[in-house]
Amino acid sequence: MGNLFKIAVRNLLRYKRRTLLTASLITIGVIFVLVFMSVSGSFKNMMIGQITDSMLGHAQVHRTGYVASIDNLPLNLNLTEGAAKRVGAVLDDRPEIAAWSPRIKFGGMFSNFAETTNIRLNGVIPEKEFAVVPLLTSRIIEGEKEMKRGAILIPELLAKGMKVKVGDVVVIVATNKDGSVNGKQFKVGGILQSVTGPGGRDGYIHFDDAVEVLRMEEPEVSEFAIRLKKFDGLHVFTAALDVRLAQELNKDGKPVFEVHTWEQLSPFYNIARMIDVMTFFIKLMLIAIVLISIMNVMIMAVYERIREIGTIAAIGTLPETILGMFVIEGFCLGIVGAVIGNIVGAVLVSIINISRITFNFGMQQGLVLQATVRPADLFIISITVIIVSVIASLQPAFKASRMEPIEALRHV
Repeated sequence: MGNLFKIAVRNLLRYKRRTLLTASLITIGVIFVLVFMSVSGSFKNMMIGQITDSMLGHAQVHRTGYVASIDNLPLNLNLTEGAAKRVGAVLDDRPEIAAWSPRIKFGGMFSNFAETTNIRLNGVIPEKEFAVVPLLTSRIIEGEKEMKRGAILIPELLAKGMKVKVGDVVVIVATNKDGSVNGKQFKVGGILQSVTGPGGRDGYIHFDDAVEVLRMEEPEVSEFAIRLKKFDGLHVFTAALDVRLAQELNKDGKPVFEVHTWEQLSPFYNIARMIDVMTFFIKLMLIAIVLISIMNVMIMAVYERIREIGTIAAIGTLPETILGMFVIEGFCLGIVGAVIGNIVGAVLVSIINISRITFNFGMQQGLVLQATVRPADLFIISITVIIVSVIASLQPAFKASRMEPIEALRHV
């Protein structure tokens, strides 16, 4: 085997220009794929982080049927105090959970005593909510980065449209579950930077204030937002939690609770899927580049060395040895292209990070792109290139090994 490698390397060096061109094409393909995967993957992770860490959380628990009617924020589909306590007990027992937060969501009228407009509100327990969506505090661009009873956090667009500033007194009027109307004065405690997606125009008040505005006899919960310790385990966790909560049945024998991931709650999941599809097709392009490059150089090598192949076959070299010699040449080309491509690609990703390229995502301005090269990506790209290089060299190698020595020696 060692001798075959020596022969393969020697043959590649005999045709330096062609070998260099082929290795360069493979290298360029690897660089392109690696940089694209690093940049697009980082953008996708940043997008997901902005959505989950600003408002949604990683997963949510609702009463069955709530999400189907979530645009109306139905108060009649809230979880009762008893049901909410049962969900809280289940969440406390899950070691995968870093934090969870109960929310009361409802729609109301926002008035500055001169104008009135619609608003969506979230009644939250501050310390729990900030643990689940840690970027929420960074969205407070004016006012104190906290939430007290009697204070309200309002979106930036609403504040500008209604000409409301921090410290102003406003009124929230909401329709209760029984159809009656109640109002409560609040002091504007902060202005929230808007974000793209559902919940981007929502305001926040204290959980106890929401109970008071809606005149709840006992606290109810619209949803539980959940943050995991490891985001990669999201689907395994939600599947297990769904099985556990499915044991809670109503009088009709149907599950009381539903579990939803951020993917089911945000339209931006389609963008994340589109990025994955684009990455898949970019990988196919890499395979095509390697396949065509290797096959071309190996076919030319076989054609130019027909008499040489006939000579080594005539002196007793076995067909499988000839086959192995050409396969090893393709293998070596794949190794060289993958190694150099990975090194240059990693350097380019580092340059991109040093350049601190910024972009805007929805209402978020000046987000800095931080591309990362994952060891898994390096491994997958390298293995793909090497396997395709070997496969591409099989047909020419098989052709060389099947040549008749006499016919090959007659070739001019």
